[in-house]
Amino acid sequence: MIQASPAKITIRALRVFHGQEESLRGISLDIPANQVLGIIGPSGAGKTTFLRALNRLNDLVPDMHAEGQILLDGKDIYHPACDVVALRKRVGMLFALPVALPMSIYENVVYGPRLSGVRKKTHLDEVVERSLKAAFLWDEVKDRLRMSGLRLSGGQQQRLCLARVLAMEELEVILLDEPCSGLDPISTSKIEDALTILKERYTIILVTNNTKQAARVADETAFFLMGDMVEYGLTEKIFTVPDDKRTNDYVTGRFG
Repeated sequence: MIQASPAKITIRALRVFHGQEESLRGISLDIPANQVLGIIGPSGAGKTTFLRALNRLNDLVPDMHAEGQILLDGKDIYHPACDVVALRKRVGMLFALPVALPMSIYENVVYGPRLSGVRKKTHLDEVVERSLKAAFLWDEVKDRLRMSGLRLSGGQQQRLCLARVLAMEELEVILLDEPCSGLDPISTSKIEDALTILKERYTIILVTNNTKQAARVADETAFFLMGDMVEYGLTEKIFTVPDDKRTNDYVTGRFG
């Protein structure tokens, strides 16, 4: 049984609009600290929009705006006084397609810390080793850190991108948007193994179209459909005895 954890993120009546179209309709939930929250639902359900609202990436899209509240450790991230750059250092994101930078593996990992002003090589070396180990990539690349990250396989590049997120020392929350969608089973397994360990230190929100993946790694799961959160609860309950027929139809493969 999952022990109760304090809410890391509190969401109240979140609505997101793209022009006149309402992409999310009144989402309210508490996301516990140090757990994996799985977000499932068919294409167009609002999953990615929800994820991008948590670090205000939707702000970068013209004609897109949010209403309601998102509190990170009790502070509203949409308050005018919120430092969005600082927010994104605390709430990092891994996208569906790996975006390795055209530089060495080492420089990929230290890119963020360098931008933050870290210059001491011994410290950067420690960051690289720690981050690559946490992303389950160190043993595969430790002898070729000066090689271009673009020469890695797709699965390795995705773990390199995860290491780049983990290199930010301010990091507290990890957002993942279909991180395994184009990966082979072995690479997918390594990402999932990493998440299981990383939740001891971070709060993780995982958007996935793979319901089996959510069942494997998520402590709690939310089912989204057409901009609404239909159901939210312990993953075991969502996948075995959901309260809503639409949830049951989705997790049993009747649609989606």
